[in-house]
Amino acid sequence: MEIGKKIRELRMWKGLTQEELADRSELSKGFISQLENDVTSPSIATLVDVLTCLGTDLKTFFGEEQDNQVVFCEEDYFVKTAEAQGNEIAWIVPNAQKNRMEPIRLTLQSGACTEIDSPHEGEEFGYVLSGRILLHLGDECHKVKKGESFYYPASCNHYLENPGKTPAIILWVSSPPYF
Repeated sequence: MEIGKKIRELRMWKGLTQEELADRSELSKGFISQLENDVTSPSIATLVDVLTCLGTDLKTFFGEEQDNQVVFCEEDYFVKTAEAQGNEIAWIVPNAQKNRMEPIRLTLQSGACTEIDSPHEGEEFGYVLSGRILLHLGDECHKVKKGESFYYPASCNHYLENPGKTPAIILWVSSPPYF
């Protein structure tokens, strides 16, 4: 991490000159310049003082930057193929388990099923992109074909089955993340 660059960005965002930051933190303008250019390293106490003057703290300053990626492509996906079960799961939003929902693209080969999911908190939504499936919810079974969607609270055992002769592809979303 380039501490100096980040301090400069914070200072400029706050609309302060180097001299104003130096005055507020009781340091010299030359020291602030050296700090911003990574010529010198501050003590922890000095860094805390500078960050306080900039309206932040150590935890926030050194915290992970937010991932602002909005669009994801095939190279971003994590794909798991379970040939024995006849399915492929593509996590289409990396690290989605930290979000409120987790979308996957599920490909079920002819005659394949997902594993039985136990009841859990939250809800699940799916949209059949191609083929047709059977949605098993407890003792109920629902037919869902291409262009149709499903939505349910995950309060009972549930799984998907492809009874067709061609692969079925489903966009499946769990909230909170469960996959």
